Order: sequence, then structure tokens, then C-alpha cells
Amino acid sequence: MRILQVNKFNYPRAGAEKYFLWLSRALTKAGHQVAIFSMNHPKNLASTWKKYFVSEIDFNSNNLKDQFRSPKRIIYCSEAKIKFSELIDNFKPDLIHCHNIYHQLSPSILEAASEKNIPVIMHLHDYKLICPNYRLFSKNKICLECLNKKSYLPVIKNNCYESFPRSVLAYLEMTLHNKIWKIYQNNLDLLIAPSRFIQKLFISNGWSKEKVLFVNNPAPTVNNKANKKTGEYFLYFGRLAPEKGIEDLVAAIRESNLKLKIAGIGPSEKKLKRLCSAEIKNNQIKFIGQLAEKELTKEILEARAVVIPSRWLENMPLSLLESLAIGKIVIASRLGGLPEIIRDGDNGYLFKPGNMPDLSSKLRRTASLSEKEKIKIETSARETANELNPEDHLTKILNIYRKLAKKSA
Repeated sequence: MRILQVNKFNYPRAGAEKYFLWLSRALTKAGHQVAIFSMNHPKNLASTWKKYFVSEIDFNSNNLKDQFRSPKRIIYCSEAKIKFSELIDNFKPDLIHCHNIYHQLSPSILEAASEKNIPVIMHLHDYKLICPNYRLFSKNKICLECLNKKSYLPVIKNNCYESFPRSVLAYLEMTLHNKIWKIYQNNLDLLIAPSRFIQKLFISNGWSKEKVLFVNNPAPTVNNKANKKTGEYFLYFGRLAPEKGIEDLVAAIRESNLKLKIAGIGPSEKKLKRLCSAEIKNNQIKFIGQLAEKELTKEILEARAVVIPSRWLENMPLSLLESLAIGKIVIASRLGGLPEIIRDGDNGYLFKPGNMPDLSSKLRRTASLSEKEKIKIETSARETANELNPEDHLTKILNIYRKLAKKSA
């Protein structure tokens, strides 16, 4: 098959990008022809399709040129539509698989695909199609105010982007795309949901159940040899942001008198370091920054357990799947798609989100496990990851591709 993969970044920036890159490689290895469409970026991987990529824009830049270009780029990017149309004419794909396209690429590319009668799938890596700020999280709590509503005004009222101009722009973006133009609804043939949770959420918010298919994300393939060296610390790795619940984890670690390592960067980094100043001094909590893959794997292997203390509705985070594949105990919030994978007391532990005593209890329980109990849970974690293997996942994706391509022929 000839498959056009689309994502706004062409480097391993976060979970969505890692999946997009893995899938592109896996399809190529399986003998399919794959083309890439993305935005030019200095960190991008080399690509033979680079000449079709749209110009770079940085929405967080103080550059006046980027600030001036932002509204048009977000609402409807003509450059992206023209270049995407040229790529379609050159590559002649059987279908198009989109990942994260909003803002840097815009949904203008979906119209280009429809005009050429090419079927399009979108992977639901987050909630952007139903939530203006993509997280269903505002003012440090879960927010569902825009769901099933006639208006997206809550994004302005709550200033969900913590910037009035950006919140107004998000309102305009969602209103035009979803209420007036219906650009996603009219130009997408299928949505792939990585969790049952997000599948049900989209169906309850107006998407046809025939259009939203559940396919769990794959756990990466890793060396599953038992880990003989386990340190005394717990590990959080990922983005340092309010919705990730790291402050709850810090409080629980402090209460339990246990050790913690925090890997990653993000907007909450300075605040978290101030909050943990005493614990940093006595080596109870360590910030170890953003690590390369090999270094991160070593930290996961040597941790007592990985903690995912999220306060937002996690979909199907890569951090969860990576940890299970390594055979590591995961302590996670009972939120979103996390309870679909973690079975409390079997392959990990679940706690009530935002409940520090409950989290402290699970941390202490994990720290007190006998070697036999520890091995039993780690073995179950590996078995869970094995059930989510990449080969089965690729087969499911290809079956979807073939059915869609055949239907549209």
C-alpha cells in the first residue's frame, strides 16, 4: 500500500511523535511505501519528502513575524494545503493517516485530501477535536465545560491558555472548525482511539460510533530480562506541568519519607524545584532533567516503581507502556485510560487522583514488597506489555487501512 503519514513534528518530541515515527518505520519495513508530511524544524529527522514540508513557525516565540502569522496558520494554512496537494499528486497515496496536525499544519490539508478523494484517518493522541486547549484541564482541575455545548465560550471565560489573546484565538479556531465549517467532521473517514475511554468520550460528543475505532497503542519491544539491581527511589518521567500531578507525588514522597527522581522538563520545573528545595538539599528528591533514551531506560530499570500521578484524563501515555514493557511496577491515577491497563495489586497499583494519603499508602506498600511479591507484579507487568505487542498492533492498523482503501475504491 501507499500510505501518507502526517504529523506536525518529524522528530521524537513526545509520545505522539514517537508513535508516528515508529509506525512509519514499521510500515516501511513491512514492505509498504510511506511518505511523510510535516513542518520544517531544525530537530527533524532527514526525509526525502522535506521539500513539501511547510515553513517553520514557533507559537511560543517573541518574534513579531511568528506572532503576526499565528492566527492565519492556526485557522487555515493555505501554504500547507497547497504543498499537501502537491505531495498527494506526486505520491498518489491509497490513504492518509494523520496524527497531530492542528496549529502548525491546520486542517486545511484535510480539504486537499477530500478534493482528491483520498480517505483520511486521524489518530486521537489527545482531546483537541473536542476541547479548545486539548487537555480537558483548566485552573488545575478537570474541565468538561465545552463538551456537548453549543459554544466554546468557556475557553475565554476560564482563560484556559492563561493568555487572553490565545484563549480568544482558541475560541475562534474551534468555532470555525467545528461549528461553522465542520472541517474535521466532513473530511475525516475514521478516528483511531488508543483507549476505550477516549473512544466513548468522542462518541458521547457527537462522533458516530462507526467512525471511532478502538486500537490500543503498542508497548515498545525491549529487553525483558529480569532486573537484578533495584534502587531505593521512585521515578516520575515526562512533562513537568500542572496537569501531571507532580506536586501530589512530591507531597506523598515527603509524607512517606521515601526517595524520588524526576526526569523531564516543562513549565512547572522552576516551581517544583522551589517546592522541593529542602528535599533536594538532603537528596530525598533529585531532578535529573530530560534524558536520552538509553539513560532513561536505565533509570526506569533501577527504580522501585514508576509513578504516573496525573490529575488530567490521561489517554494512553507512552510512559505507562514503556514502563510495563521493561517490567516495572507502575503506580497510576485511577483516571482516563490508565485503569484499562493497570489492574490494582496485579500488574501495578491505582490510587485516587489528587488523594495524597492514598498515593502515600501505595508508595509505602510498594516499598515494603518482598522479593517474591515484587517479582510477581513485575512479571504480570511484562505479560501485560506482551499482550500489547507491536506486531499485533501493526496487523490491526493494516486491516483498517485495507478496509478503508477498499471501501473508497
